[in-house]
Amino acid sequence: MRTEPLQQWLNGQLSARSFPYEPTMDAFQHHGKHAMPQQWLTLLSAARDRLGKVSGPKDHLAAFLFTALDKADNRFDYRSYLALPLLPIPDPDTSSYRTDRLMTRRDHYHILLLSDLIAFELDALDGNRTTLPQLRPIAPVVRKRLRHAARASVPALRRLSNDTDLSDDPISAARLLIAKADVGRSSTDRLMLRTSMLPVSTAHDEWLFVRVLQTFELTLGQLAVDLTAACSAVSDNRLPAAGARLCAAAALLRETAPLWSLLATMQPEAFHTFRVHTDGASAIQSRPYKLVESLCGTPDRRRLHSVAYQSVPDVQDRIRQGQITIDDALDAIHANHSTVAQTPALADGLQQFAAALLQWRRTHYRLAVRMLGTEQHGTGATPGTPYLLRNRDTKVFRHCSLTGSSHQRRQPA
Repeated sequence: MRTEPLQQWLNGQLSARSFPYEPTMDAFQHHGKHAMPQQWLTLLSAARDRLGKVSGPKDHLAAFLFTALDKADNRFDYRSYLALPLLPIPDPDTSSYRTDRLMTRRDHYHILLLSDLIAFELDALDGNRTTLPQLRPIAPVVRKRLRHAARASVPALRRLSNDTDLSDDPISAARLLIAKADVGRSSTDRLMLRTSMLPVSTAHDEWLFVRVLQTFELTLGQLAVDLTAACSAVSDNRLPAAGARLCAAAALLRETAPLWSLLATMQPEAFHTFRVHTDGASAIQSRPYKLVESLCGTPDRRRLHSVAYQSVPDVQDRIRQGQITIDDALDAIHANHSTVAQTPALADGLQQFAAALLQWRRTHYRLAVRMLGTEQHGTGATPGTPYLLRNRDTKVFRHCSLTGSSHQRRQPA
């Protein structure tokens, strides 16, 4: 991979629009971020140093360079590994779109991410893909992946368009889904997809791993927005509206089930091949998940000072500053179990979301055990599967008795 395009850019007009993303991404995906040649890293660092002189909109370029140089800067983590600064993750603090518009955006990017994964798998199956050639899966595994990816796409497709008919054949369904996703795809969308895949290795299955986790982060961000809205509705004593928002959030979380099935097609050998290069990046650092967790109920002091929250200091600060949770909002209006029961829509919303989140945790635990075993620590000395086991059944809401007498701890997982 030749560095001349990047050298020429540095010696030229320094326009954000002309940055050589294509050859740069080719290099990252050829070598893997962990083995990126020093010559490339030196030039990218020089580009970052000159950002102040770059003309044109440069937010994306700045985010890309920040993400691409994480290992070189010794600050590699979950957020930079998944290139989350380059993705439009919904956030209750910054998202200004109306509810329907925000959900449409989430669905749009959900389809884009999955269609990119599908295209990658089809290209490899057809022999047209040379990127990430190590440990390619056999054709039956690819067909299974395509089937799960199509299933995971259908609910979002249904909301975006009435035309959701897909073939029963996974290959045909995958090609049709790519065609549907390409309609209305903007140049900004293409740039986001192209630059948000910075694998650490050349193992084929890492593409699957990254795209599925990015899709989860997108959904968890949307759930954080939904729970914030539900908190506000409870605080305003609009209990049926809060229940409706919780039911919608539960439905969205249930839609992620095929993503777990998709992730389960990952080959353990491939996973362990690239996992050795991900030290420092752990899902325990997921900001959207911690927002979801902490918006259900305030974590106790031990939990708040655990490594789980130390890894997301801004969420930790929100809690210390008195972030309102659904449990807190119900307390504030003197709600109790009988009051919740007298508001069927709210009771239904609490139970549906609690059930969906508990199922999500348990599925996460089962997949982690399959890949890592029952006593394996996570990357960066994080607790790993023992932590997931301890927290998979923790009660979601204090004002919901769904989990029964054996799970009456207030603290969410």
